[in-house]
Amino acid sequence: MKDSFNISITSTTRRRKLSNGTMAAYPQWYCEYRDPKSGKRRRRAFNKKKDAEAFRNALLVQVAEGSYVDERTAPTVAKALDHWLANKEGQVKASTLKGYKVVANGAIRGPLLIGTRQERADYTESGVAPKGARFLKLLGDIKLTELTTAGIRIWHRTIVEQCGNYTANRAKSHLKSILALAEEDFGIRAPSMPTGLTRARHKPKKAILTPEDIAKLVAAAKMDAEHGIYYAFPFLAGTRPSEQLGLLWSEVDFDKNIIRIRRIQERDGSLTEMTKTEAGTRDIPMGTTLREMLLEWRLRCPRKGKELHRVFPGPGRLQEWPKLRIGGGGPLLYQNFRKRYWAPAFKKLRLPYVTPHSARHSFISTLQAQGIEVGLVAQIAGHANPTVTLGHYTQAVRGGAAAVAALERAYVPREAVRGSAGPA
Repeated sequence: MKDSFNISITSTTRRRKLSNGTMAAYPQWYCEYRDPKSGKRRRRAFNKKKDAEAFRNALLVQVAEGSYVDERTAPTVAKALDHWLANKEGQVKASTLKGYKVVANGAIRGPLLIGTRQERADYTESGVAPKGARFLKLLGDIKLTELTTAGIRIWHRTIVEQCGNYTANRAKSHLKSILALAEEDFGIRAPSMPTGLTRARHKPKKAILTPEDIAKLVAAAKMDAEHGIYYAFPFLAGTRPSEQLGLLWSEVDFDKNIIRIRRIQERDGSLTEMTKTEAGTRDIPMGTTLREMLLEWRLRCPRKGKELHRVFPGPGRLQEWPKLRIGGGGPLLYQNFRKRYWAPAFKKLRLPYVTPHSARHSFISTLQAQGIEVGLVAQIAGHANPTVTLGHYTQAVRGGAAAVAALERAYVPREAVRGSAGPA
């Protein structure tokens, strides 16, 4: 069909009676062709010859590339959005999917309520618009075949003006993913994302501990039988707080020296049988220090009934060792983890306070500083794309002297270094 595809441009003169009774003549241009997929005759009208020629040329390219889609049956952005959300079901946890829906529906599908952030949030939650509300149409009703780079630029500018840079750039990221999936599944060529869009203000990097500070903290943790493993673990495993608090003993494999991350703990203490993202489901290798600390902790860890269950449970009521604790083994909420286990350790050791999630940053940055390739670091950290590892998590943990020393090792021959050490 592609080889025999032809499209012709014809013209005619149309006449229209004006209000003053005179007749006006104007040209009309047509593109006539048979639909490459259905074989049905198609005719598109244009007021200008250049528009007809542009349509013909674009159609010839689409047919040649195999990306042609009948505009009459092309899905809208809203349909592609629903397809993308359905595809995310089971790949990300429920709360993450809910966040996707809020942004995708509110800032991509539309309509967008003109008002304050709280008014938009209330409208999203209840579906009831405030009295006298005004709305802006967004991209939902636009067919994918009619979506253009220029249109995306105008849409992004609108979201920046109404909702701010953060929401606009988050929505743009979702739209890019939506169009990529539509291109794969619907066979529609997606427009290029516009460049030079307004960027969010620079977000400062998280404060992280130096390797020397972490070494001090881990040494103290090894001597702290009751609390040490709680605050040392994320520095040694690079887990998210929700992954640490949701870890079960059945997922700690001492034979293979790996920790299997398979679930997370929600804010209410319940367990979700999936990780934050699909890439978050992973195996983390155990080093000697972490293995020894976990083996010792397994002997003291509060049980659920009489069985080991959670690795980082709530303590229950302590009794004299070696009696089992009463009421232990249940979930430890994040706020209690920070208050009882995390913050006191930094205060006692007189270390700069950092958040539990910053331990993950330290873990990733230290691995890279030690020369571990970014692809492996991303795999251990549970990132789908190494770009995330580089752009959001990697920070300098060594001073400039280390960089200069590395250059010397790379550029200066060892013989020259030895020779310079002797007498002149």
